[in-house]
Amino acid sequence: MYSAIAANKRNTLVIMALFIGIITGLGWVGGQLYGNGSWVYWALAFGLAYALIQYFIADKLALAVNGAKPIAKSDNPRLYRIVENLSIASGMPTPKIYVMNDPAANAFATGRNPAHASVAATTGLLDIMDDDELEAVMAHEMGHVKNYDIRVMMIVFGLVSAIGLLADGLLRIGWFGGGNDNRQVPPIFYIIGIIAILLAPLAALLVQLAVSRQREYLADATGAMTTRYPEALASALSKIAQQGSATRAQNGSTAHLFFANPLKGKMLTGLFSTHPPIEQRIKRLREMAGKF
Repeated sequence: MYSAIAANKRNTLVIMALFIGIITGLGWVGGQLYGNGSWVYWALAFGLAYALIQYFIADKLALAVNGAKPIAKSDNPRLYRIVENLSIASGMPTPKIYVMNDPAANAFATGRNPAHASVAATTGLLDIMDDDELEAVMAHEMGHVKNYDIRVMMIVFGLVSAIGLLADGLLRIGWFGGGNDNRQVPPIFYIIGIIAILLAPLAALLVQLAVSRQREYLADATGAMTTRYPEALASALSKIAQQGSATRAQNGSTAHLFFANPLKGKMLTGLFSTHPPIEQRIKRLREMAGKF
């Protein structure tokens, strides 16, 4: 488990380097196409600045767009007590606690580190889970906080958004003009450049989804180790599979933060899913149960 967390942190650096490489590549392509070598530096500066801004404000945006409201202990003593106890068991500060008025059974965590973290649960989750199952789900979310997944996903979200904006900007400049007519650029290079601009956001999105799926497995394991009761998390996932996890506020940009896929439709399975299959998560947890 601890080796997985260490690998998680190492992979974070690789992921950041990959995204920065994509952004720099877009800047280089733009500079070659439109005759301005400084584009690569501007693109890199823009990508890093955008990611930095997202690092500080994305958690607030995620809570707002999903309709999460902060609660005090008196508003929901059950949820508050569970999160407080998990914080003590994990040796972390108690995060800010939010509730979403939504019949779907779901939850998410966000923030930039354990000292600036928030967890949110839907009313649907609170209604259908017994205490052990609710504790297991919140332990999973606290696992994201403990493993610094919340920080990684905020930065990744910012970089993916920056890549999309850069690619869109390059296409618009290409459409409306702005190139250097005096430069003799082979036509094949324009074709390659346009393909690169079109594919870069897709490549960034696929990396984001792959990262999200792996971190869900790790958070499942972390939560199970915290509660010492993997079967409770497996049971919670089984209930969610039957009840449904698609929230009323459909927002693809924050889907990767949730405990289970909050988006509607079966087309989001497989390669383009932000989450691994629930059946596979349950299988892994039940395999863990025999080791405690």
